[in-house]
Amino acid sequence: MIFRPMIPFMIFLLLCLMAMALIYVFQEKLLFFPEKLKENYLYRFDQRYEEMHLKMDDGVMLNGLLFKTEKAKGLIFYLHGNAGSLRTWGEVGKVYNDMGYDVFIFDYRGYGKSEGSIDGMQQITNDVQKVYDALKKRYHEGKTIILGYSIGTGPASKLAATNHPRLLILHAPYYSLTDLVKHYFPIFPTFLLKYPFKNYQNIEHCKMPVIIFHGDKDEVIYPGSSLKLKKHFKKGDTLIILKGQQHNGMTFDETYQFKLKKLLD
Repeated sequence: MIFRPMIPFMIFLLLCLMAMALIYVFQEKLLFFPEKLKENYLYRFDQRYEEMHLKMDDGVMLNGLLFKTEKAKGLIFYLHGNAGSLRTWGEVGKVYNDMGYDVFIFDYRGYGKSEGSIDGMQQITNDVQKVYDALKKRYHEGKTIILGYSIGTGPASKLAATNHPRLLILHAPYYSLTDLVKHYFPIFPTFLLKYPFKNYQNIEHCKMPVIIFHGDKDEVIYPGSSLKLKKHFKKGDTLIILKGQQHNGMTFDETYQFKLKKLLD
């Protein structure tokens, strides 16, 4: 009789452990929402582009698009968000082409035509560096701008912190993915998170200027994330809050385009 009250507790503990195990094993499905494309899918964009296939160290091929303009001022190396594929993300190419820059954007593992699947933060970091190294053979790094959007801000800030691009631009960044999870799901055991993506730590190691854009109506990554990141700025870094801007569609916001063009010029 003494041990009976322990039985419900043990069942509860077992259920909690099972839940945590499932969260750890399947968290990629909670974070990443890729759109798969057939290998022979034909991209349809108005501007000129070159389709590229880049081989990673383990043999996996990643698919990317290079949008070209006449007499490019440099390259924008673009890391996209956690959903979709190049089929839709490629639409950003024209915006930056019109500003005079070539644009390279690729699909992470399991997205679009890219092979494989995401299974760890270090894997993403290695892939991004490998792709960046391939583009450095074609573009001077001093004329390269790294741009990350949403979940792509983590790999973007890490890449910038360990390389020497001209500029780092972050769209709707999180302070860290751990912080974002805590903000929305305070009971989530964050020690299980395989993708902490510490933007705050990375920007402290960036030697180039950092520019952050965040919409004050962002419903996905709370705007306070960027206000917290501002505390880690060095001299020359910039935070621009876009009034009325939500999480999606920032690239096509006229105020964003005007402010970015002014900064780049």
